[in-house]
Amino acid sequence: MLSREEQEQQRLADENWRRSIPAQVFLNYFFAINYHLQEGEGPLGGLQHLPFFRQHQAELVEADVAALIKLLHTCWSTEYALRATAELGDDNFLRNALHWTFPQAYHTILSGLQAFLYTTGVRTNNGQVIRREVGRLVVKNAYPRPISFYAAGAYGDFSIHRLPLAGYKAGLHIASQEIDAQAQIGQFLRTTRKQKAITTRQQVQANPNTAIRSQKTGRPLDKWTAAHWQQITWRLGYTTIFDLLGRLRISQSSREIERYVEADIDFRLFHSSLLNIVSYLNGVHETYVAKALGLERYEQLVRELPTHLQNSFVQERLRTRVQPTLLGAEPAPELKMAA
Repeated sequence: MLSREEQEQQRLADENWRRSIPAQVFLNYFFAINYHLQEGEGPLGGLQHLPFFRQHQAELVEADVAALIKLLHTCWSTEYALRATAELGDDNFLRNALHWTFPQAYHTILSGLQAFLYTTGVRTNNGQVIRREVGRLVVKNAYPRPISFYAAGAYGDFSIHRLPLAGYKAGLHIASQEIDAQAQIGQFLRTTRKQKAITTRQQVQANPNTAIRSQKTGRPLDKWTAAHWQQITWRLGYTTIFDLLGRLRISQSSREIERYVEADIDFRLFHSSLLNIVSYLNGVHETYVAKALGLERYEQLVRELPTHLQNSFVQERLRTRVQPTLLGAEPAPELKMAA
C-alpha cells in the first residue's frame, strides 16, 4: 500500500501528465512532420525532378529584385533569431521561449513563402490569398513529395492525399516508424481542417448575406446536415503543411500558450523539430527564388548579406541545396563549419 504522501505524489504526477497531453500531442505532430521529411528526403530534396520546378521562371525588374531581397532578409533574420534561441539556453529557457519561437517559426516560413509566391506573380500580404495560392501549388506538385500532402473534402468527409498510411490510428507516443508519423500527420490535417470548417461556418452564419437559412422560418440554421457543410467546402480550399504551421500562431496572452509552457514535454526535441522543418521549407523556397533570379544574382545577394547572416545557415543551404539543385551536381565539399 502507498503512504498518503506517496498517493499525493502519484496524484500530482497523474494530473501533470493529463495536463501535458495536449502539448505532447502538439510535439508529436511536429516531430512526425520532421520524421516524415527525413524519411522521404532525397540527396537534393527532390525539387529537380518536378516539372513545375523545371519550368519555373520569372521576368523581374530591379524593383522586383529589391522586393525579393527584403522578403528574404526578413525570412533569414527571423530564422537567425529562432536558431539563436537554441544556442542561448537550457531546457527551461526553451520552455519559456515558446512565447516567441512559435510565431518566429511561422513568420520565417511565411516570408520565404511570400518570396516564392512573388516569383509566380502572387504579390500580396493577404493571408487568405496566400493560403489559397499555396494550397493550389501543393496540389499542383510544386513541392517535393515529403511536403506535398494535403486534406480536402467537406466536414465529416475529409480525405487525405499523398500520405498512404494516414488512415491508421495515431498514438500518444513519439513516432518511431513511418506508419506512426503518417498517422499523426493525418490526424493533424483532420483536426486542423475541422477547426477551419467550424470557423468558416461561424463566419458564414454571422453574415446576413451568406447565412444558410431555414426554408420555414428564414432564420440562419443552427443545425447543419452534410449537404450544408458541402456548400461551404469551396471556402476551405486545401489543408496543407502551411495550415499546420499556422497553428503556431498562438498569442502570447493566450491561455493556450501557457498549457504548452507548463507541460512536461521534451522542449529541446520540439525546438529541433521546428528548426528542421523551417530549414527544409526555407531551402525549397530559396531554390525557387534562385532559379527565378538566376544563380549568379542569387549568389551575389548572399555575398552581400548583413554581418549577422554572413557565414551562416544561408550560405550552407546555398552550398548544399540551392547550387546542387540548379547545377545538377553534388554539393561541394565543406571548407569550414557553418554557424
